[in-house]
Amino acid sequence: MTKPSGLVALLTDYGLQDAYAGILKGALLSVNPAARIVDLTHEIPPQDIREGGRVLSAARPYFPSGTVFVAVVDPGVGTDRAILGVETDRHYFLAPDNGILGFLDRGGKIRRIVRVTESRYFLKPLSRTFHGRDIFAPVAGHLSKGVDLGRFGPGIGRITTSEASAPRVTASGAVHGEVVSIDRYGNLITNIPGDLLRDSRDVRITVGKRIVRALSDSYADAKKGELLALVGSTGHLEISVNQGSARNAARIHRGDRVLVTRTS
Repeated sequence: MTKPSGLVALLTDYGLQDAYAGILKGALLSVNPAARIVDLTHEIPPQDIREGGRVLSAARPYFPSGTVFVAVVDPGVGTDRAILGVETDRHYFLAPDNGILGFLDRGGKIRRIVRVTESRYFLKPLSRTFHGRDIFAPVAGHLSKGVDLGRFGPGIGRITTSEASAPRVTASGAVHGEVVSIDRYGNLITNIPGDLLRDSRDVRITVGKRIVRALSDSYADAKKGELLALVGSTGHLEISVNQGSARNAARIHRGDRVLVTRTS
């Protein structure tokens, strides 16, 4: 059994303009004042389940054992969608069963899954529109204090998966992918793992109407303002501009196609 460490990592689409993220933390700390809270991000685009899952999947390896991840990207709030509590070999996760935890079903070493239904752990009265405050936060508080996951509801056998995009590799070795995220620096993050580009320094990367003709090791390999490609911190191919925005330079959006071909 994974022992909760008291560390809680929060991922939401609440943003920081309103008080929602702060209220969620207040409700959590009311249950466990000793909890240590990390704001993973509150800037997931509204209702963007796919991006929430991508960010959570990329972040989890860097958190210590016993971390409780709370992921509230919940367009189905107030419906009969399930709320899940999941224990893996290292962490706990609380999230709606809408696909945001689908990455755990692809090698997450799941030990237990429960449907969170035990209302004695919820705040009263229960809002139909703010389950982050009334369910996720207090349950995370109790879980981080060491309450056994099984006390929150019955065990179930599966997690809803999402339609995660995957790159396609042709017989000739060409890799067809797409831009799945754009960070605040304007870097274009693709779904193409760096492993597919191993030993392929001589490549031609086409994104939109722009072409990059080599892989770089760092941003500084290109001149200021020049477009470049490298394997970024998530382990995936990124299109960037040294001291600039690839989004602005290439006029690319999420979902736009990326093609990688070998030139030698």
